Amino acid sequence: MTSSKIEIPGEVKSDPAALMASLQLMPSPVPNPEIKYTKIFINNEWQDSVSGKVFPAYNPATGEQICEVQEADKADVDKAVQAARLAFSLGSVWRRMDASERGRLLSKLADLVERDSIYLATIESLNSGKPFLPTLFVDLQGTIKTLRYFAGYADKIHGTSIPMDGEYLTFTRYEPIGVCGQIIPWNFPLMMTAWKLGPALACGNTVVLKPAEQTPLTCLYIAALVKEVGKLIQEAAGKSNLKRVTLELGGKNPNIIFADADLDLAVEQAHQGVFFNAGQCCTAGSRIYVEEPIYDEFVRRSVERAKRRIVGSPFDPTTEQGPQISREQQNRVLEFVQSGISEGAKLECGGKALGLKGFFIEPTVFSNVRDDMRIAREEIFGPVQQIMKFKTIEEVIERANNTDYGLVAAVFTNDINKAMTISTAMQAGTVWINCFNALSTQCPFGGYKMSGNGRELGENGLKEYSEVKTITMKMVAKNS
Repeated sequence: MTSSKIEIPGEVKSDPAALMASLQLMPSPVPNPEIKYTKIFINNEWQDSVSGKVFPAYNPATGEQICEVQEADKADVDKAVQAARLAFSLGSVWRRMDASERGRLLSKLADLVERDSIYLATIESLNSGKPFLPTLFVDLQGTIKTLRYFAGYADKIHGTSIPMDGEYLTFTRYEPIGVCGQIIPWNFPLMMTAWKLGPALACGNTVVLKPAEQTPLTCLYIAALVKEVGKLIQEAAGKSNLKRVTLELGGKNPNIIFADADLDLAVEQAHQGVFFNAGQCCTAGSRIYVEEPIYDEFVRRSVERAKRRIVGSPFDPTTEQGPQISREQQNRVLEFVQSGISEGAKLECGGKALGLKGFFIEPTVFSNVRDDMRIAREEIFGPVQQIMKFKTIEEVIERANNTDYGLVAAVFTNDINKAMTISTAMQAGTVWINCFNALSTQCPFGGYKMSGNGRELGENGLKEYSEVKTITMKMVAKNS
């Protein structure tokens, strides 16, 4: 998600023997990793659920159960919220802590994540099906960078003085909002945990955090690292009634390819933009609009590239694509494929489940897709690429914006006027020019319309976790 182009350190050899030799130098996953934490974490303590209920965590590459995890319900949530409120109360250790010390603790958490990155990448791959090397080089690095970024901001969140009319001294200060309920999705568990925890804790809030039931294991391990940091930071698996809501809700993102674009670049970036993380990305560029003169060639090259994509075990270093997260998600994606076929789209390749074990799907490409087809309107969240044709810039702008979503968009062209016309016209929170999935901790991320409320990351991400207070004091005499 941080980058659609996975760059592995060191020179990558082109011939098979040299490639295998270079892969031997790559980090290896932890063999048979021990799952250390499966309980609920409240007030720096591991606890069983009040009800005694548990639920299974699965390996989507095999369909086999990994372990059982304690299942939180209302009673557990109430305990977590009570603990978080107590930690946020006036005069508490957390509320009286210097902002620089909060930053130091977040920085220490980043150090511990970095220390245990091989283990974290291993259990993330085991529990989510994500290929190990991209998980290590993309997800873990993104997690570490996000925590360090917000750690650096902790003592730089400050208000301003205001030259108010009259005999007054006026200034603003930023204050934490209180207990934050945070829900983590299953497609990027570690990175999304950092996206949520980083700004919330940097601003001085306390947190009740719910991992996805499909992928709880790395979130629970992060809780153990929080405990190792050794201060009052509350986490738990649960839900809370939110008074302020920041949501990123996915999208059906347009990727516009003009005839003057670098075709090799556009094909590869469009491929990665859809198929990265087995298509399970909110940013997936799943509506690809290609200008008519290059449409047939673009489709041909895209099909060729999809057929070369390596699908397999997350722990095979050559694997590009792992399984879908669950049998339910696999069936949902395959149902979308059937709807595309029945509505008249041309299935160029793929479209079937792979293997007898696990939840794999072939990389799938559709051409001759119409805007009114279900596969062009709804978020599939799977390895399915839809390629559509356009003639004019006015037409493609109207079609690209004709959606309830507005998370990201992209344009590929060598004409700066086209690039700027498209980027300013798109109703989307992020627009990429001649690249895709170029996300960064420093840049705000969020969507228009049904793609969410508010922004995460960057300086804007801090605003979601703080209140601005204006303080005015009557002065006997005021001097400028």
